[in-house]
Amino acid sequence: MKELVIIGSGPAGLSAAVYAKRAGLDLLVVEKNPMSGGQILNTYEVDNYLGLPGINGFDMGMKFREHADKLGVPFLEAEVKEIRKEEDHFVVCTDKEELETKTVILATGAHHALLGVPGEGKLNGMGVSYCATCDGAFFRGRTVAVVGGGDVALEDAIYLARTSKKVYLLHRRDELRGTRVLQEQLKALDNAEILYSHVVKEICGEDQVEKLIVEDVKTGEQRELPVDGVFIAVGIHPDSELVSKLVECDQAGYVLAGEDCATGVPGLFVAGDARKKPIRQVVTAVADGANAATAAGNYLSKL
Repeated sequence: MKELVIIGSGPAGLSAAVYAKRAGLDLLVVEKNPMSGGQILNTYEVDNYLGLPGINGFDMGMKFREHADKLGVPFLEAEVKEIRKEEDHFVVCTDKEELETKTVILATGAHHALLGVPGEGKLNGMGVSYCATCDGAFFRGRTVAVVGGGDVALEDAIYLARTSKKVYLLHRRDELRGTRVLQEQLKALDNAEILYSHVVKEICGEDQVEKLIVEDVKTGEQRELPVDGVFIAVGIHPDSELVSKLVECDQAGYVLAGEDCATGVPGLFVAGDARKKPIRQVVTAVADGANAATAAGNYLSKL
């Protein structure tokens, strides 16, 4: 019987592991991927994490894992298939074994919806981004495109227009889905242009995004759109399926939990991008991990 099982080893999971290990908890981190780090492994550069300006995302992930390894945090490479709540503990069922634990921290993160067009994967991190606040500063004075029509896409376009030379917003429908106030803010910007009824067919470039092939869905006409970067904002999906029947989630699937990361199920905590919160960044994931581990320790002390 473990005191704590952490599912996932991105920034939130690794932060939780460091705090839990330093607190003397008997823990285990379960990670399905060969390497820890989560989404930041695919980020070309992270320039907004305090004290580490310009660090490569892969290097950051490795540093986080090295910190946990240095403390002797145990890891199990396995995929969790189910979490069951028993009377006074949890059973974490993996594809290798079943684990019994008094507490669980879900740190499985989230994944961005993809366009699924040629060039997207090849140029990911080289002009293709899914986070304007993460990568927007790299495109100061340059031309970028945002794909999407909801609030996130509109907010991204407004944010990027502050420093970019030109911002295109491409939306597949003839009207935007985002809130009216955001639409009005975007339309008032001189360096922003909305391309209604347009979709991206291909992202082109050798070592960096150079242009998009876009199509007018009404006429079928295709043309080239020269850009230095493209920000894809067509949805984010939290990886919360493991606990969706145990805890309360919002309509999008994000787990409802406060700043202590405690869910409505005693002993079950959520940290990182799977938790409902206003900002999803490395720094907030790391903070969640610290809070979740501390809360788990407090919970265990009262058993």
